[in-house]
Order: sequence, then structure tokens, then C-alpha cells
Amino acid sequence: MLKKVSFILLFINLLLMLHAEVTAFSLPDVKLTEGSKWYTNQQLDSAWMCSLEVKRLLHSFRTTAGVWSAYEGGYSGTQKIEKLGGWESLDCDLRGHTTGHLLSAYALMYANTGSEIFKLKGDSIVNGLRECQLMMGSGYLSAYPEGLLKRNLQGKSVWAPWYTIHKLLAGLISQYRLTGNETALDICSDFTDWAYSFLSEENLSHYIDEKASSAEQVRQRAVRNEFGGVGEAFLDLYQLTGNEKDLYLCKFFYHNDKIDPLYAGNFDMGTMHTNTFLPKVLCEARRSEEGRAMADAFWHEIVAHHVLAPGCLSDKEHFFNPAETSRHLTGNTGETCCTYNMLKLTRELYVHNPFDGAYFDYYERALYNHILGQQDPATGRVHYFLPTATGAYKLYSTYDRSFWCCVGSAFESHAKYAESIYWHNADSLFVNLFIPSVLTWKEKGITVRQETTFPESETTTLYIQGGKCTLMLRVPSWCKRPVIKVNGKKLAAKASGGYIAISVKDGCTVSYTLPMTLRLEATPDDAQRAALFYGPILLAGQLGTEGIDSFFSDPSKHNDYYGYDYNIPENLKSVTLDMKGLFRRGSLTWRTSDGIEIRPLYDTHRQRYVVYWQIRIYAVQLRNSPKNM
Repeated sequence: MLKKVSFILLFINLLLMLHAEVTAFSLPDVKLTEGSKWYTNQQLDSAWMCSLEVKRLLHSFRTTAGVWSAYEGGYSGTQKIEKLGGWESLDCDLRGHTTGHLLSAYALMYANTGSEIFKLKGDSIVNGLRECQLMMGSGYLSAYPEGLLKRNLQGKSVWAPWYTIHKLLAGLISQYRLTGNETALDICSDFTDWAYSFLSEENLSHYIDEKASSAEQVRQRAVRNEFGGVGEAFLDLYQLTGNEKDLYLCKFFYHNDKIDPLYAGNFDMGTMHTNTFLPKVLCEARRSEEGRAMADAFWHEIVAHHVLAPGCLSDKEHFFNPAETSRHLTGNTGETCCTYNMLKLTRELYVHNPFDGAYFDYYERALYNHILGQQDPATGRVHYFLPTATGAYKLYSTYDRSFWCCVGSAFESHAKYAESIYWHNADSLFVNLFIPSVLTWKEKGITVRQETTFPESETTTLYIQGGKCTLMLRVPSWCKRPVIKVNGKKLAAKASGGYIAISVKDGCTVSYTLPMTLRLEATPDDAQRAALFYGPILLAGQLGTEGIDSFFSDPSKHNDYYGYDYNIPENLKSVTLDMKGLFRRGSLTWRTSDGIEIRPLYDTHRQRYVVYWQIRIYAVQLRNSPKNM
């Protein structure tokens, strides 16, 4: 009888565990370890964002508000200001978005490192923005006048003004949440009052015309224009303040034409603009349980059928038919903002279903193979697209003359590597990423130091101090036989729900080995066209620098990254891989029988490369991608 009761209790506990939510540790609780690539990338990001002058980042806001900034040259005086270029130039409808991204990035860096420089930079920008808002007098705030938003309501040509508003509000919210800046929230509250009036039914009725016969039709016309995640920003504000105006504004940015089909179970994405779509789904995932269920189904569909080998998606920023993947392996695949938003959506869904292993299989893939390798290691500049065309290369931004959307999201991405390594529920500590770091679990009095050179090494070691808990070690789908040792003693542990659970206490040393093997992942439409992986790491063939004049965008050419001519030599447009001809030269380095060096895509810079090979030998391990990540 006792055994039966014990079994029932164990079964109930298992059910509770499988339906438990988890919480990510906050950035102040997790520190990256010096010497790792993650730490180095964060430092490159830090140097770039800290070198950008506040007065330059505020210049377009001050110009719009009528606040004096500085002499712009051509006059006598000691103060001069050099205007930013690219998407931040005064003739660009998207100006101001980078300042918003940087507000978020400064807040993230401050939270993670504690360095005062990030707090000072953020405070200075917030104070400058508040001055501009008060000068304008209505609560409105932007780097451009209200006229752009009026054009939006009129259905006239305008780039994406609410997209920029989203980045600004998100940055201010981050400043409030992560640095405690109350002025940032005041700015948002006053902007809400303005936006509520501007987008009220009464005001919308002024824009009724022959193409929109009601205020609702004006609203639906307005949301056809890209608006990023501004609906989610207003949802954040509603959750912070309880102001019903914010909830109204969140619902205003519901895009019926695009989201209604998803709720009906139609996930045929056609050729829709990918990065316009993802923030809308993220907002729905956070807004209701029904929305989260829809977003979960959407996410699984996208990951199963639309994600390319590096974890990215889209060609020329648009979805495409997966049955035609091979012809979409171009120089314009992998808009980095899409991956940035997919990682945000993944985190949101994982919270509610942590035992679905697909989430962190994808997260790991995209983080290592796309985001980690986005920066040029010499300058810290970043690429917009991640080309998958054989013979292409990564094209990087400039210091202050690009400011693409993917530059803005990059400032954030490389500031928050620590946000998803460790998660927890009441009594369990989840280790999802194998990144050298130190975790402090204050509530439990536990410190965990993770030492690893993963993926160069298959082993990560965790040192536990100060208390006891259940340690949940993620078992990736690419690893079949992980090995665990506690204080040198091997454990015969089995995975359940994608994790191996072990009890640890003060003084425990846990060695976790994840054996990796080579495998091929074919495109859905061509079994002989495949990417080569070692464990979770996408490998790239190094094809040299023939015909390359520069690895950096030319700011004198309008959006030259889009449709960029990589001038690929004919002999490099298709490269064959013979799996039997590979021989290993290092921990993550191989050479083909043709003499091509192969190493991780994240370590491939200033060089042509191949990630999708023509396969000479149809290996037993070949499988379609990325359905079974």
C-alpha cells in the first residue's frame, strides 16, 4: 500500500514539474567570465556603444523639438556636432530608432556588469529626451515631427514611424526597469496621454476619406505599415502602471489581416515580411493564454519548416516556400533582427513550457551560429544579412554611417548573453546554455561557477557553493549519451523532459560531458544540398578572399547591403563535400580532400565561405533540417 501511495505521489510530482513555469535569473545575478568569446564580444559591443556621443544621439530629437544642441559647423564657436548618417540621418523616416535601442543596451549592460558608465549614458539620454518632450508640450516625443504619423493615418507613403516609437518606448521601459530611472517612466506616461488622444476614435474620424469610411477602417489602414512591437511596449506600460489608456493602445495595434489567420490555424506565411510579423506574434503571446497557444503553434511551424541552418530565416526579409529553399540560399538570407525577435519569442514561450526541448535546441542554434558570429572581431561592427549563398561573405556596418535596424538590435543582443543561461523554479536550477559564467542565486544562498570552453571542449564543469537544490541539466537533441560525474563519480542518470535532474549541495563539482558528432542537415527540397554540423555548431568551408575589395558597407551608396553584389567567382558558386575525405585538424577544425579548411561559421570572418554544400557521399546521418533540431 505504501509503495502504491509513493508511486502516486511521484507521478503527481512529475505532472506538476512538467507543467511548472520557470523564471530566468536577472542579469545582475549572472556574470560572464573573462577570456571567453562571449565576454570578448560583449566588450566590443560596450566599446562601440560607449564611444557614441550623447549629443549626437539626441541631435535629431532636439532639432525636432526646437531645443538647441550645438553648432553644426560653418560657424565660429567651440561646440560642434557631427550628424549621424545612414538610417539616423535627418532625411530618414526611421531616425531615432538607434537611440531607443541604445537605451535598452545601456540598461542591459548596466544590469549585467554594474559599470556606472552605462548608467550615466542612459541617464544623460533620458534627461535630454525629457527636455525635448517638455519643450514640445503635448507629451509627444520623437526624432521626427508628428507629420510622419499623420501620413500613416492618411495611408500615405512613410517608412515605419511607429516602429521607431516602439524602440524608443522599449528603451525607456528598460531604463526604468533595469536602472530605476523614474524620469523614463514619466516620459512614457506623458507619451501615452498624447498617443491615446492621437489614436482615439474621435481623432481617427478626421482621417476618413474615400478609401476608409470609418474610424475602424482608418485604424486598419494605419496598422498595415510596419510598427514593430509597439503594441507590446504599450502592454508593458499597462502592466507597470495599470493605465487603461495603455491597454487601449496595445489593442489598437492588433493587425487583423495578419493575425486573425494565425488564430484560425492558418500558418501559410507566403512571402510576407518576416520581421514585421514576429513582434506582432510576440505581443499576442504575452497578451492572453489564447494568444500564447497560437504563438506556440506558430513558433513550432516556423522552426520546423522555415529556419535555415544558422537558425535564421527569410530571404530579402521575406518568408518563402520551404519547398524552394535551395533557390533562396542567397546573399540576402538571415536578417539579424528576425533572429533577435525569434529569440525573444522563444524565451517567452519557454517560460510556460520548459520541458519542450525544441525551444532551447533552437535558441542554442541561433545564438551560436548567427548572433555570436555577427560581429567583426577586429572592429565590433555587425552584419545585416547572414548570407547562405556559397562564395558570399559577411558585410559589416560602419561606425556611424549605417545604423541599420540590425545595428540597433545588435547593441542589445551582445549586451544580454547572460540572460538565458540559467533559469529556475521554486527548488530547481535549470542550466540551458554552456557558457562560462558565475550565477548567484540569492534567495537560496547558492553560487554556481560554470567553467567551460564549450564547444571547443565537450565538457562543462559546475562548482556548487552555499546550499542545495535540484540541478536540471539540459540534454540537447544532438547529444545521445551525455556523461555526468559528481565529485568524480559517474552517475547513471536518465533524461526526462529534456533534462537530467540531480541533487547537489555545497561543495559539489559536476562534470557534464556532451559528446558531439558530425552530421549533415539537408535542405527540404534537395537531399544532396546540406549543411555540416558538429554538435550544435554549424561549420563553414573557408573559400578565401578572391575579388573582395572591402568587407564593409559603403555609406555613400543607398542601402548597399540590400541586393549587394558579392562578385562570387564562378568556381566558388557551388562547392562539393566528400564526407569520406574529411580529416580533423583541431577541436573544431577539419580539412577536405580538396584542401578546404572547415571551421565554425561564428569564427568565419573577412572571408568567402560555404555552409550549404553539394554532397558527394550521401551519409547515413543525413537528415532534413531543421525539423528535428
